[in-house]
Amino acid sequence: WGESSMEQAIKTPWHLWVVGIATLLFNAIGCYSYTMTQKGSLADLGMTTDQIAYFDGFPAWADAAWALGVWGAFTGSVLLLLRRKLALAAFVVATIGLIATTYFELVVSQIPDSLQNPGLMAAIWISTLFSLWYSRWMGAAGVLR
Repeated sequence: WGESSMEQAIKTPWHLWVVGIATLLFNAIGCYSYTMTQKGSLADLGMTTDQIAYFDGFPAWADAAWALGVWGAFTGSVLLLLRRKLALAAFVVATIGLIATTYFELVVSQIPDSLQNPGLMAAIWISTLFSLWYSRWMGAAGVLR
């Protein structure tokens, strides 16, 4: 009703659905992991007492950064699927959270050997930076409103 003819003419490209759904599913895993940690349910995921102690030892700022990262990325994926320009802002928040979380993991804390997973860390960085770039591209192309 309130859309101009220019906004109506811009169709949702097929790749937006692929990127949006793929990142939503990937980011949901991070949200699940974060939620299980906050609920104190890591033993249900098969984690050892040493692994649980590592997560329980996170300072408040690292927990907050992790929350910004996972929930920002998840929200960004939802907003992307809804074709909203705010997706870019959500992915900026996610990137800030990821930077702080990575700083904590690599500089401040000692990650137990059993939790070190450079491949997962790389996948998270690639997904986050790609989502940031993609939402900026779709915004500039007029796909997001």
